[in-house]
Amino acid sequence: MNSAGILADAFERIHEAVHAAVEDLSPEDLDARLDDEANSIAWLVWHLARVQDDHVADAAGTEQIWFAKDWASRFELPLEKGATGYGHSSAEVGFVKVASGDLLLGYFDAVHEQTLGFVRGLDGRALDRVVDEAWSPPVTLGVRLISVIADDLQHAGQAAFVRGVLERRQAVADPVRA
Repeated sequence: MNSAGILADAFERIHEAVHAAVEDLSPEDLDARLDDEANSIAWLVWHLARVQDDHVADAAGTEQIWFAKDWASRFELPLEKGATGYGHSSAEVGFVKVASGDLLLGYFDAVHEQTLGFVRGLDGRALDRVVDEAWSPPVTLGVRLISVIADDLQHAGQAAFVRGVLERRQAVADPVRA
């Protein structure tokens, strides 16, 4: 397997984890927070998709799906249009609510497809290209993509954990339906 194949496989694993965390949940479950400071599934998935969209679009020299396909208007979030969730306060996390899992997965899937289209066309030499000189040492494309993968997998795992807690709470509250 070449580097493009490895990257595509990693992003496919994120795709599977996100769908497993979101599918068949109600908007109430997606927006639920385990405590007042916790992240909801909606925020976690929105954030991982926004960061992936932002970082991959920048590296690829393309427009973010968030703007190009007007997902910002569809979500109707009371946040700055370009927000990605980075540095969000607890109150800002609470602003990220979704009308449905379909909305959340629609945006994530659109970002995923754009990402796959980009990474499948890469070769090993492309990964050495510097994409961000604001850091010391400067960040290469390979490092940026691995950073996105690591961040996305962490957030997808957190979303899965939240889902598990919510399901457990529901099973304890209503053991007949469990």
